[in-house]
Amino acid sequence: MVNDRTALREHLRTGLLGSLLIATACLVSGCDHSKVGFQGTDFYATEEPAATVAGTAPAMPAEVAAVLGQPEAAGAVARWATDLRTHGLDGMTDRCWTMAPRNVQAMYADPGPILDALALAGTADGSTASWRNDEVTVVAADSDIASGYACPRVFPSGTEPAFDDADARHTVRRFLSRLAGKPLDPADVESRYPLLCDGSAPERYPAAIAAFEDQAIKSDWQRGDSITVSVPVTSTAGIQKKQTYTLKSGAEGYCIGDVSG
Repeated sequence: MVNDRTALREHLRTGLLGSLLIATACLVSGCDHSKVGFQGTDFYATEEPAATVAGTAPAMPAEVAAVLGQPEAAGAVARWATDLRTHGLDGMTDRCWTMAPRNVQAMYADPGPILDALALAGTADGSTASWRNDEVTVVAADSDIASGYACPRVFPSGTEPAFDDADARHTVRRFLSRLAGKPLDPADVESRYPLLCDGSAPERYPAAIAAFEDQAIKSDWQRGDSITVSVPVTSTAGIQKKQTYTLKSGAEGYCIGDVSG
């Protein structure tokens, strides 16, 4: 039987509903050449401009059905959905900086089924709000909803929502970007968007680094829910070394539990 993790990886290879083709070599090996235009990795783009919705009329707000028990969910997701309907994939990676760029491109490649699902009544489970139809399930985390602009994750209906290797690498990318003084967004601070696991000792991690090699980030699955992410970093003293982070999967994504190197 194909497990949920395997099903999700297959979904990311073919693109949501078969609309986006991604090269598989680096996906299988876990390599991470994060240069725009290098397909099959966390960052990629085709030579064609990103799809946009034709017409110049002012955008009408996307319809997002209410979620019982989570009154803020519809508004937060509607702001994102309006951007998706108006601009297509153009600019969604920058807007949805908490998500791995590869997943943004794959999950949002076909807006039609997503917008149709959002028009149906949503449900809340205590940490997420979700909408679904026969084609897709759309899931927004409560932490993103609280920010007022929620970029949801999208999965084919019938599969269990889960996090993948690109999510783990992006967690480390965000963490190292903070340490280097260049967060992906000014709001990306630990107090608002925790990346360290509960109980993880902050003193285990450097207070700052000078740089890290984004194109060399690699990941490797361990036993259970753990995954390791390795990346070359340069300390503020100019010393270069490889650090390896151990991450655990939780309800809202991966958290960093330890570091070595």
